[in-house]
Amino acid sequence: MSGNPFTPTFDSLPGVIPVFPLAGVLLLPRGKMPLNIFERRYLAMTRAALSDPVRIIGMIQPTGTGDGPNGPELFRVGCAGRLISFAETDDGRYLITLDGLCRFRTGAELPIRDGYRRFEVDWSPFRADLEERSSDRAPIQRAGIASAAAAYFRGRNMSVNPEALKKLGDSELVTALSMGCPFTPEEKQALLEASNLEERAKLLETLFAMGAKELFGDGEVTRH
Repeated sequence: MSGNPFTPTFDSLPGVIPVFPLAGVLLLPRGKMPLNIFERRYLAMTRAALSDPVRIIGMIQPTGTGDGPNGPELFRVGCAGRLISFAETDDGRYLITLDGLCRFRTGAELPIRDGYRRFEVDWSPFRADLEERSSDRAPIQRAGIASAAAAYFRGRNMSVNPEALKKLGDSELVTALSMGCPFTPEEKQALLEASNLEERAKLLETLFAMGAKELFGDGEVTRH
């Protein structure tokens, strides 16, 4: 468990949460996500989250396969974030930050409330997300990720500070790269659903290598 006294215990996680569907947006446990809230329904959702002691909002992606009665069809797995900062703007927006807490699997959808969607959720497959918040239990191949990432960034003219990345712990590195890189929604979902840090790191390296290969071909992928 984290030493943060505000972090809820696994047993205190709510059985129903509001969800914020956003395509191509990935929140992972221990990741920080700033959000600019301006739609009326999500302003209402934010106010409701602020009124709850746990202050949870679930981030989840639409599948892109069609709509249901309450909106777009959603992937079954998302990640809940705890609302840790909040500010109002003069033009009626909320600027918030979510701290990635624990993944969830959706169950039954509840009736729409103030325009936003709510689901019954099952946390049990992802208990380790919360209980191992302060530990990195599996080694990752940082050199392989760095090499594949360098070619990927070069091909997209992305500027990244390698020294800053070196200062990150294994979990911080994988989380930051997974959340921050412009992968497809399907690739982001695969990163979200990876079973643990080691599997996510392997998938991340593969996605970097595949992306670089599409741009450069085999001969340029490993060039430094």
